[in-house]
Amino acid sequence: MRAVLCDMDGTLVDSEKLWDVAMDALYDRLGGVLTPEVRASTVGGCAETTMGIVYDDLGLARDPASMAESARWMHEYTGELFDAGLPWCAGARELLDALAAAAVPTALVTNTPRMLAERALGSIGRHYFAAVVCGDEVPQGKPAPDAYLRAAELLGLDPRECLAVEDSPTGAAAAAAAGCAVLVVPNAVPVPAGPRRRQVDSLVGLAVADLERIHAELAPSHPRERACLSADTP
Repeated sequence: MRAVLCDMDGTLVDSEKLWDVAMDALYDRLGGVLTPEVRASTVGGCAETTMGIVYDDLGLARDPASMAESARWMHEYTGELFDAGLPWCAGARELLDALAAAAVPTALVTNTPRMLAERALGSIGRHYFAAVVCGDEVPQGKPAPDAYLRAAELLGLDPRECLAVEDSPTGAAAAAAAGCAVLVVPNAVPVPAGPRRRQVDSLVGLAVADLERIHAELAPSHPRERACLSADTP
């Protein structure tokens, strides 16, 4: 393990509850009521995918301009919630401190757009991250592997040398498809098991040595196996 690639919402900060508030507000603005099932289907998704789900659920035409405006409004609303302070997920800050102390390069890999991620970083702390990759900076957001591939590239590493830390099915699928070993810490929704995934209940008590052990257990050990890595499925 030469680096750790961390998701943000629901993994490092318990911001999914703030996204719940923003999604409820968006539905109210659009004249609908958000159901738990629809909300669960949007967890970890990029803005384009989320707006598609919302507009289909409400029976609205998928007009690109209207969807972009809805996404902009929701992100601005969420940003105001972020500015009030982001609560840490249990054990997350301590783990980031441990990684920094051990000089393990760490990247933030999020579907959140850069504008909103920058506001969150003011609360989390930019100094933890050697690189930050946002959903609006890659061709496709999670569950596509693009963001994780870009993060590894920025660190000058092969994704297989990295351990990703994720909380959602969307994010876990993206990390595994990029070739990362994946530590899953479910938050808002359950995450299916997978061949390159290890689940834990929380980050509390995890040390750098634990992450190294998990990566070693999940990483392919034979050159032929490494060459034949295929994308994981959610």
